[in-house]
Amino acid sequence: MPHASEGTAAPPAPAASAATSAESAVETRGLEPVPDAERTGRVRELLPTWVAANISVLLLTMGAGLVVFNGLNFWQVLVVAIAAPLLSYGLVGLISIAGKRGGSPGMALSRAVFGQRGNLFPGTLIWVARWGWETINAVTGAYAVLTVLDLLFGVESSTALIVVVLLLFVAATFLVSGLGINALRVCSTWSTYLFGAFSVLVLVYLVANTDWSAVFAKPAGSTAMMVAGIGTIAAGGISWVPSGPDFTRYLPRTASSRAVVATTVGGAGIVVLPMVLMGAVMAVGTPDLASAQDPVSFIGALLPAWISVPYLLIALIGMLLINSMSMYSAGFTAQTLGIRVGRAWAVSVNAVISLVFGFLLMVVATSFIGSFISFLTLLAVAFSAWIGVFGVDMLRRTSYDGAALMDTGRTSAYWYRGGFAWPAMTAWAIALVVGLLFTKVDWFAGPLAGSWIGANGLGWLVTAAVAAALYAVLPGARPTPGAPVPAGGEREPERVSG
Repeated sequence: MPHASEGTAAPPAPAASAATSAESAVETRGLEPVPDAERTGRVRELLPTWVAANISVLLLTMGAGLVVFNGLNFWQVLVVAIAAPLLSYGLVGLISIAGKRGGSPGMALSRAVFGQRGNLFPGTLIWVARWGWETINAVTGAYAVLTVLDLLFGVESSTALIVVVLLLFVAATFLVSGLGINALRVCSTWSTYLFGAFSVLVLVYLVANTDWSAVFAKPAGSTAMMVAGIGTIAAGGISWVPSGPDFTRYLPRTASSRAVVATTVGGAGIVVLPMVLMGAVMAVGTPDLASAQDPVSFIGALLPAWISVPYLLIALIGMLLINSMSMYSAGFTAQTLGIRVGRAWAVSVNAVISLVFGFLLMVVATSFIGSFISFLTLLAVAFSAWIGVFGVDMLRRTSYDGAALMDTGRTSAYWYRGGFAWPAMTAWAIALVVGLLFTKVDWFAGPLAGSWIGANGLGWLVTAAVAAALYAVLPGARPTPGAPVPAGGEREPERVSG
């Protein structure tokens, strides 16, 4: 992997203010590349970021599902819990390198790959996919609040209470994500310490109170189900791949690429591994938790109140941070789609959508975990087509033209032909269709879903492989320097700040 001095110098920074975007409490920078003078971040700051991105009790439910639905034993679950974050967050770390090369969010850098107009297609799909992710996290956070209210005060859930709790959770998410990168860093660091401490406490309790003979007596499941389990757990990490550069754009160009990848994988792995294992152990004694409509309340049933209440409160903070990080990235994606508002206001669109969809999922839907797994499956396919194309492009490109990224008109070097980089668009579209052919969820099944690939949940892997292979062999799109200047003089580069 490349290391120091990747790329060319960033575009000149605007006049210095009393506090730069990187230093102030509220981030004001939008899509535009971060000037070198403001790239004061450190690679180690990525550790709490990716720890916080995985603080979700849904990992417990997914770990239980590996035992109940996939039929895996403890040692097979251990393999899944190690392999899944290595695979998915390895991709997050690799794509994150583009952030320090170009200094811009991932979907802004994607303009260089797909063209100014072409980028609208994968950008729209990824933006819509984030609606589902944010809805799932908002619902899980709301369930955590309802469970705590029940444990402490005996307050039973109702439609009115669901609306109030969802509204408060989404409002808090909007506040943190609107503040920007520094607020996320501070919250991520403290939640990492607190969640780590209480997770150790839960582990100690489980070690002391689990029937380990029953855990280790469970027979092994099939290798196929273990492969499928890796895909299911990895899908959550894959959803973060396009967002990776959003959190590395403040790193100096000389930051170690190997350290970026290692820190990203390490931050995710130290949460995913114990959480999935804890869920698997819990499922041996309480198999119903894998299919519960409420993915949170079982914690109150399995753990004493003096552990479950603070643990749920810390997990609630973690889920709020996951949603804040997702909305933070979604704000950038919305801006790349031409929504000309500041990043913080762009976030509000996703906040409203997650509120509406969250209400429908909690009040109308009949199966939370079924909806969640189906969503993860489709999400992985949608994101993998972009990953395959963007990843191959990173092997060819070590720098980005900051002015061309922000110029959305014909004068941009990334205008290509009619605003489209046709090789990238072709590879992306074909791979997306191929991936869906192998995909099966509750409400959709491709014609090849019954094949070995489809049955093992590897449609997303086929999608990424097809996208990468096609883009690698197709002739590359040529930048368009010296493009015609529109009437009225040179087009001013787009600048959208938060």
